[in-house]
Amino acid sequence: MNSVTIRALLVRGMLAGLAAGVLALVVAFLLGEPQVDAAIAFEEAHSHEHEMEVVSRGLQSTAGLATGVLVYGVALGGIAALAFCFALGRIGRFGARATAVLLSGAALLAVYLVPFLKYPANPPSVGDPDTIGTRTTLYFLMMLLSVLLAVAATILGRRLAPKLGNWNATVAAAAAFVVAVGLAYAFLPAVNEVPADFSATLLWQFRLSAIAIQLVLWTAFGLVFGHLAERVLPARQEAAATERAAAAAS
Repeated sequence: MNSVTIRALLVRGMLAGLAAGVLALVVAFLLGEPQVDAAIAFEEAHSHEHEMEVVSRGLQSTAGLATGVLVYGVALGGIAALAFCFALGRIGRFGARATAVLLSGAALLAVYLVPFLKYPANPPSVGDPDTIGTRTTLYFLMMLLSVLLAVAATILGRRLAPKLGNWNATVAAAAAFVVAVGLAYAFLPAVNEVPADFSATLLWQFRLSAIAIQLVLWTAFGLVFGHLAERVLPARQEAAATERAAAAAS
């Protein structure tokens, strides 16, 4: 894959990330923001300290939310597009669209769901401010381990396929991934700073909305980017074939 094709896929990946970010923004505003408001109300009702807001809540829930989600979508779209360039043709005989969907599903699992199950998202009023650095470090460490283990499982599956067949190799690689993630869960420290009197229903709804945002983001990206990539690759391949034919004729 030449640099021109990679550049075209990178641009389309960022555009697909932007489109997916718009859909995720709608979900975040409709499902996530009401839970955040309820959590803030809980914090205000149980706290005797009243800090001055540097940024108003109205700005946070509109322009701030939109900026964060859209930038997040564009950045992940660009990274996922580069990963797609590497994965295409290396994880099986899948076309562009199927590869994009599989890559999005793997990213949702490894980048978000696996770390989430160990360190789930909490509303703003949950957690000690003094431990935010430690909690952030542990979360990103779990994310890094998850991604590396997913890559290792993919390589393992590819190497086992000639001996075991595709199905058995996939099952063995998935089992190895689950065992390795379980060991990481066991050795990494747990974090539980949810107040005893915090609403379990609110906590559950907040975490469900967080999962819904990521699910919409990655599903939309996989579908949109797969469509765009499928249109780019045949055109590039046809142009390359024309150039080769012209060179051979001359």
